[in-house]
Amino acid sequence: VGCGREARPGFSPVTMRSPASAANPRYRRWNVTKKGARPKAAKPAAPGPQKKTVGGSKNGGSRMVEPQGPQYYPADDEKKPMYVRTKSKEHQSSKVAKLRSSITPGTVLILLSGRFRGKRVVFLKQLDKSGLLLVSGPFKVNGVPLRRVNQAYVIATSTKVDVSGVDVAKFDDAYFSRAKRVQSAKDDEFFAKQAEKKEIDPKRVADQKAVDDKIMAKLTKPNLKEYLTAPFSLSKGDRPHAMQF
Repeated sequence: VGCGREARPGFSPVTMRSPASAANPRYRRWNVTKKGARPKAAKPAAPGPQKKTVGGSKNGGSRMVEPQGPQYYPADDEKKPMYVRTKSKEHQSSKVAKLRSSITPGTVLILLSGRFRGKRVVFLKQLDKSGLLLVSGPFKVNGVPLRRVNQAYVIATSTKVDVSGVDVAKFDDAYFSRAKRVQSAKDDEFFAKQAEKKEIDPKRVADQKAVDDKIMAKLTKPNLKEYLTAPFSLSKGDRPHAMQF
């Protein structure tokens, strides 16, 4: 027969299975094409509202009652689809972080990350587009130039410096933008660029000097320069949450 085996009594000659196994719906696919697909049983219609008699002279005598559905409650560990907020790029770019109430122009901040972590700087203003903080050391005191920092990585202290006379209107995010570098696959050009020394723009130097001169003129409090010069650090046993900066 088709399977190359001799048919045994009581077994199907096509599949060599027992009658109970051959009657299983999973092995009836060849019968569907011969006899046609069996009609599916019609699903019972969903029950509609039922009219029930209600006692009481003021209840109207009867009431339409909707059928109750299955009592299903989702489990606590059931996975739920993640909510993704899709908004336009214009909306995302226009959203600026709110400035903390403890940070005001002239506040001395402690940097917690980056190249100058542990340094104390003077806050000048918050940039409009990115929401970053514009700070300066000043550079003459602790070597921190004009730069942008994220307010999430600073500690605001109670020390204040008068910066009302400092003109910071020209400083924005475009001021700190860098020109894009053109990558080259040639090794000679790569090592030649590494050997080149970066030159500081003279305009940056002039702007830094103008800002530092205004800030240095207001550092008249005793030990204020020494306070800005000293780096911040923690020793064993220090409790930062109990400190008042």
